Amino acid sequence: MDKNLYAGHIATLRNRYDAILEECGYDTLNVFSGAPKVQFLDDNHYPFKANPQFKALVPVTDNPHSWVIYRRGQKPRLLFYRPVDFWHYVPPAPDTFWSDHYDIELLGKPADAKAFLGGDSSLEKTAFIGEAQGLDGWPIGTPNPEALIARLHWARAYKTPYEMACLREANRIAVGAHRAAEDAFRNGASEFEINMAYLGAAGQGENRMPYGNIVALNSHAAILHYTHLSSERLPATELKSFLIDAGADCHGYASDITRSYAYRDGDYAALVRAMDEIQQGLVAQLQVGLAYPDLHRDCHLRVAEILQRFGVIATSPESAVESGLSRTFLPHGLGHFLGLQVHDVGGHQTAPEGGTTPPPAEYPFLRTTRTIEAGQVFTIEPGLYFIDSLLAELKDSPLAKEVNWDKVDAFRPYGGVRIEDNVIVHPDRVENMTRDCYAE
Repeated sequence: MDKNLYAGHIATLRNRYDAILEECGYDTLNVFSGAPKVQFLDDNHYPFKANPQFKALVPVTDNPHSWVIYRRGQKPRLLFYRPVDFWHYVPPAPDTFWSDHYDIELLGKPADAKAFLGGDSSLEKTAFIGEAQGLDGWPIGTPNPEALIARLHWARAYKTPYEMACLREANRIAVGAHRAAEDAFRNGASEFEINMAYLGAAGQGENRMPYGNIVALNSHAAILHYTHLSSERLPATELKSFLIDAGADCHGYASDITRSYAYRDGDYAALVRAMDEIQQGLVAQLQVGLAYPDLHRDCHLRVAEILQRFGVIATSPESAVESGLSRTFLPHGLGHFLGLQVHDVGGHQTAPEGGTTPPPAEYPFLRTTRTIEAGQVFTIEPGLYFIDSLLAELKDSPLAKEVNWDKVDAFRPYGGVRIEDNVIVHPDRVENMTRDCYAE
């Protein structure tokens, strides 16, 4: 990673954190990476995931018991856990593109951090972000103040050039892995084997993946968060469709990409092409000043147009959206913020000070209600599904007469379609990171 990009990034963060701490009445911020959690009635730990507010300051994603001590106007200090341990991997002391921007102290034991946490600031002027379990009696400060976290979450929506570079690289890694997954599907691999092909091409294990990969053959594509990963190989005569929703990690930043494929040509293949076209049209509509819920409503209209075109519904697209008929076939939101977390924070936040702007009542699963601004990064992921439980409800409703059920039954074995790209909104254009990587 470019040192100059990171230097600009940490300068932006320091200005941001200095202002936020002053607004909230704090001099010091102690951010804890977290501690491993032991599995119930066991002596093994769950996979460790770093506190995202720790990752926001320093690109260390896999080291528990570490701290960032941030004092207004001072170079931040990193307490880096490096025990003497012959059971587990011990990471080397940081010496990389970002390490010069921190005063680094090595911790041999977790409790060694206590000597650094008090410092010159009073506890009344000190804030703590993280999970405080196991830190009883430590001089950590006020745990997780809402006003402070709200301002940090709001600011996370505006990505620096360094963060954009990380997100582009996460997309590049994921696109290569998506290509490997498609090849595995074409060669008759099972869901489990496809996932292994993906992980191998990405060069990242399951614990590093930003979320559990969705690898769904045939009707499994109708399960929105399907992660079962069947090991059964289907004969070519039974292969119909493949949906994969999977990302990758770069210095703690996530990509989140979905593609749908038909095994052979036909109506489902045409449906995938139609959804791909409307997805690109929705990306083109992104612009500074547009309310994200308005784009979501237009997505429903476009999906309803496809449902009418393919003979699934016998009513106008406008009527299907107005009546709620389209929601049976698209129950989730159009997209969300993307960054240090897959569903990055602040999507429903009203202002830097906090508050919540809920999604419209008819679209309760929409994760973003903000107005689109420059520097924000989104996923755009329209979908169209044939979900048994939702279709059963629809069949028992007055809207059932507006549906061609023979067409529905013809599409059920294919599950559904979702196309998802990761985009950066610039002041004068939209950058589609995912499509750019596919074009390379």
